[in-house]
Amino acid sequence: MSTKHSVVIVGFGGMGSYHAKLMKDNQHVEVTGTYDVLEERRKASVEAGYFSYDSYEAVLSDPSVEVVLIATPNDVHKDLAIRAFKAGKHVICEKPVTLSVSDFQEMLAAADEAGKVLMVHQNRRWDEDFLIIKQMYNEKTIGELFRIESRVHGANGIPGDWRHLEEYGGGMLLDWGVHLLDQIIFMVDSKITSLSSRLSYILGDGVDDGFEAYLQFENGVSAVIEVGTTNFITLPRWYVKGTEGTGVIEDWSLNGRVVSRNQDAVKVEPKPIQAGVGLTKTMAPPSEEATITEALPAPYRQPSSFFDNFAAVIEGSAEPIVKNEEVLRVLNIIEAVFEAGRTGESIKDFDLYPVTK
Repeated sequence: MSTKHSVVIVGFGGMGSYHAKLMKDNQHVEVTGTYDVLEERRKASVEAGYFSYDSYEAVLSDPSVEVVLIATPNDVHKDLAIRAFKAGKHVICEKPVTLSVSDFQEMLAAADEAGKVLMVHQNRRWDEDFLIIKQMYNEKTIGELFRIESRVHGANGIPGDWRHLEEYGGGMLLDWGVHLLDQIIFMVDSKITSLSSRLSYILGDGVDDGFEAYLQFENGVSAVIEVGTTNFITLPRWYVKGTEGTGVIEDWSLNGRVVSRNQDAVKVEPKPIQAGVGLTKTMAPPSEEATITEALPAPYRQPSSFFDNFAAVIEGSAEPIVKNEEVLRVLNIIEAVFEAGRTGESIKDFDLYPVTK
């Protein structure tokens, strides 16, 4: 390929400028311009060395633009994407791609009608902590994983401005929740048979400042997905249990370990220990010989980066790593999390599984 695919970033805030940095040295795509409704961001774009369009219409009418990358508040993703498709552009969209299943189906229909590619930037599929757990799940490092706990905790409340507002698609379920739910369904290839949830509104915003979702899969795996913004002491990023051991990843720095059963050790009956005002054998630690403690395995690597994969998809030489059917499934799960949190009841028979390949 002699030329790079031209990308215009719409929305040059935190994520838009981050995308520009990611594409700076990419061999397949390049940022040829930006557009933002705010004058200070248009100025920041020019200072960063990019051409700034005066309007979205100017972006869409420019025949040199192949791809529109949407990095705006969540509520306007659908309209911007559909207009881009009608103008003959491919679209990369930040997550959440939109606010409902029905809205996303409209976007997919517009992409199909235009014969253009829509890919959602689910970049957390490339996180090393996730890829380690995915590899442990696939390779049965500690036997069959049957319990997966995935959490992100902070103590700074909801960040920014528009993320506090429901009309813009704010809240933590539509922010970090999208990532964690996407990771779990990308890893566990099974139908969700039941889902329950609790959403937190302790900070007094009109949107959730955190949530807990409990998923039961048909293959026997249970998962806890939790996002919190009021946690001054954080729980591990990952805690997983397998039939032969336990794994923990404390943080994004990949501090953690794997503790597994020593198959060669002679079984020793545990001795009672003092536990509070009583004795227990059940909670006594195993003998040193009974377990093996090891470092985390090296992470599995995705075959290509997001932007390399996107370029290959629009050239017709690869399948998308982030499939729209999977994105649709995540949106459907999010709607179930909201419903379960509102009603206090478990949701069943809702999952869009199997995903059409």
